[in-house]
Amino acid sequence: MLTDQQRRFLDAQRVACLATADARGRPHVVPICYALTGNTVYFTIDEKPKRRPVGQLRRLANLRENPFAALVVDRYEEDWSRLGWVMVQGRTEVLESGPEHDLAQADLRARYPQLAAMRIEGLPVVAVRVDHVASWGRLEGD
Repeated sequence: MLTDQQRRFLDAQRVACLATADARGRPHVVPICYALTGNTVYFTIDEKPKRRPVGQLRRLANLRENPFAALVVDRYEEDWSRLGWVMVQGRTEVLESGPEHDLAQADLRARYPQLAAMRIEGLPVVAVRVDHVASWGRLEGD
């Protein structure tokens, strides 16, 4: 599904924009930290301050109503010959616990040292099962 070039690009970048929509189609976009394993992108709910309790976060509420999501990872440069982005889309699954949840948390902690100090073990992980990929621009590095 993902090409090697797209995988390298996703591995090299640090932030994605997650797009969800509620049952009425009202969109919601937030930046997230993520980890790619196989054809699944994972992100966790972390301990950064939130306006709502975890169970009421708009991204999770939307995924309960409409389990499809898209993520865009991009690289912006003032030199527009270096612009590039990868978009993945897929059905999501909210993992509350279990082996996949724990492995995803470990992958996310390895990728983002900031998560090491957070108690995320009991927090949900979202798995985006990639079923469509699109990309544009220069995906290779320097």
